[in-house]
Amino acid sequence: ESFAKQIDLHNTNGILQYGAGAQKKMADFSEKTLENVRSKDLGEIGDLLTSVVTELKTFDAEEEKGPFSFFKKSTNKINAMKAKYDKAEVNVEKVVDVLEGHQITLTKDIAVLDEMFKANMTNFKQLSLYIVAGKKKLEEVQNVTIPAMQAKAAETGAMEDAQAANDYANLANRFEKKLHDLDLTRTVSLQMGPQIRLIQNNDTLMVEKIQT
Repeated sequence: ESFAKQIDLHNTNGILQYGAGAQKKMADFSEKTLENVRSKDLGEIGDLLTSVVTELKTFDAEEEKGPFSFFKKSTNKINAMKAKYDKAEVNVEKVVDVLEGHQITLTKDIAVLDEMFKANMTNFKQLSLYIVAGKKKLEEVQNVTIPAMQAKAAETGAMEDAQAANDYANLANRFEKKLHDLDLTRTVSLQMGPQIRLIQNNDTLMVEKIQT
């Protein structure tokens, strides 16, 4: 109510700037979210996890070839087994180090995405305020103010009154288009919430796989 009363459609620049700050925030926010998505390479993490499993399975397969004949083998066989173990251990440790680095990054990102979700909700509410208040003002202008100005122009027959009514009607049309633009921006914000949660859930799932 109080916000709607502050809207002045006689101010041409005010109409142009109406909700522009909220739109700019949403544009910057969308870019930040997209950047967050682009910086992810979950495929690489998946490949690393696969390589760990492959490495361990390969070692197990080689170890299981002759369990009952193991003690009949020479010392060379035992040394070869130790060498294979050492090689597998080194390879696994290398991959583990990289995965732990990814885990730390993903955990931080999950926290950041929580803050982004809250920020998106704030943007959504702010845009909603501009839209609801703007529509309330527009309804008043279209149903009360403009008809009153047109009635006055018809009564007086003065050119300046007719021009004033026409100018105000044009300003109202421009304001209505502005509200439509804000509505489109709010739709982006509405869609952004589930997208943020989807990214966050993917990150969480990957962290869980790394821990496992």
